[in-house]
Amino acid sequence: MNRCTGIIILTGICYPLVNGFAPVTVWYSNSHSHVHVGKKGPLGLQAENGSAANDERSCDVLVLGSGPAARAAASLFSKRGDRNVILADKNFDKPWIPNYGVWQDEWEAVSERYSMCGIDTLNSINRKWEMTDCYFGGSFGIPTEERFRVNRPYWRVDRIRLQDVLTNHNCYEVIKANHESKMIGLNLFSPPDSLVHDENGSTIRLSDGTVVKAKLIVDCTGHESKLISKNPEEDGNVEAGYQIAYGLTADVEPLEEGGEFGDCIGPYDKEAMTLFDYRTDHFVSDSVEEKKATADPTFMYAMPLSGNEIFFEETSLVARPAISFQECKDRCMTRLEHLGIKVLKIKEEEFCYIPMGGPLPARDQRIIGFGGAAAMVHPSTGYHICRALIAAADLVDAVEMEFKEFEENGIFNPNRAAANAYNALWSPSNISQRNFAVFGGEFLMKQNVVGLRGFFNGFFRLPQEMWAGFLAGWPGLPNNEKHESWAVRMLFGVTFLSKLPPAVAADMLFSIITTSLSGTALIQSVTPLFGNPLGYVYKESKKQAGDVAAKSEAKQMMTKSDVVDFLPVEFNESSAK
Repeated sequence: MNRCTGIIILTGICYPLVNGFAPVTVWYSNSHSHVHVGKKGPLGLQAENGSAANDERSCDVLVLGSGPAARAAASLFSKRGDRNVILADKNFDKPWIPNYGVWQDEWEAVSERYSMCGIDTLNSINRKWEMTDCYFGGSFGIPTEERFRVNRPYWRVDRIRLQDVLTNHNCYEVIKANHESKMIGLNLFSPPDSLVHDENGSTIRLSDGTVVKAKLIVDCTGHESKLISKNPEEDGNVEAGYQIAYGLTADVEPLEEGGEFGDCIGPYDKEAMTLFDYRTDHFVSDSVEEKKATADPTFMYAMPLSGNEIFFEETSLVARPAISFQECKDRCMTRLEHLGIKVLKIKEEEFCYIPMGGPLPARDQRIIGFGGAAAMVHPSTGYHICRALIAAADLVDAVEMEFKEFEENGIFNPNRAAANAYNALWSPSNISQRNFAVFGGEFLMKQNVVGLRGFFNGFFRLPQEMWAGFLAGWPGLPNNEKHESWAVRMLFGVTFLSKLPPAVAADMLFSIITTSLSGTALIQSVTPLFGNPLGYVYKESKKQAGDVAAKSEAKQMMTKSDVVDFLPVEFNESSAK
């Protein structure tokens, strides 16, 4: 077979969503240069050789990374807030590779928000399906061949167009270099002087030698960011799980005479997107391979594109530790062979690594994590791109309050700006909703393939607004109001239990009890008990004035003393106020 391979794997430059699930994607480049794609403001000139004419730059906001989260944040800071923005990433010129899949109504909500800033994301779509199919047969009396059809449209994002839309609108500057810093403590970084904070902002040295002074730095370099401190000790902040997937875009052989496909490719309807195929009948009964697939499940995800072209992806939804890529690839090929689907040419391959859940960012840090760096990937599903794009507007709005304070009164407090940004992303309400989803991810990791078939067969039998709201899981996305309060989450949970097979429902009840005995996060998310989680609201540091009354008394007595001829500096006027 001819192979045209696109490698996407592992180190964490950005976390765009692949077909509804969010991989870490890395594209390697050795170029280090500056590109101006927008207004310069005070940012300096560009040298003819592509490197900086001035090794020092200044800006309002420095965005690190160049994936969807980074370019969305940079675009909105520039367009919505009219700020001077620099985006830094040595891989800026590399094309996005993932196949981004989104629910139609969620993408429309995102696009409406961006249209207010003159950014057209609605037309960044190159394939639409009116229906979404699932296969959960083989357990609980469900026939293996039975199809579960969900009447909710699904779209495939045109990744090249979206990348262009979030780049070519003349609003931010690009430096093709990465940061070199590593967090060694809260707001402390190594090497020395590579990243330092002061009362006016932050100064960071990039890999090409450029020094950037920014009022704020937004880190969009992914879940495994080297700059963001995390808070693993807090209740609800469990260790991350991992979604692993092997995907391929391929031309396949027609199944009918005359080179025609008819309405299907194998069992997959060409006019529907297949979200889950959890069947395991492609393995020999009671074989080692079947036992492994039962204990550590994977599912097929299929996007028919055009003609005989289709995207397949064999995915481990969430596991800890992660399943191997080779296992996913082997299962994919075995499944296709069993279904009679002959691959003629592999055009692209994808290796998707997606940390899900994990600790939230620590409070009181100056660098603003966003996207994967702020643990925004859905803890149960891996959905991310719509969450990140809709949240970018909230991020910008929160920070704009501090910029307006600076414009009106000449006072800019970067600590308060960072806290406002984090609180916009992770308000107490959002954290409660996330904790509910974290429980879901932990439960899914416990399930074998039988449990997952029963889980999702019940999940999609809920009213659509209920399950759609859970999958969205972010303010501003459709149906999220069905999950924004403890009362509606409790209603969701009770209704969901009634839809599950008894064995799965019993297992979930057991998990609810054991989780509740080990901490308050789940109880807090579905009842009014224990109040709300702690948010990120800014708290001004108390001045270290000591005991003012005692110092004032000592000063008065020393002033009157016949033997004390000077006052210690600690007792001067300012310290006694």
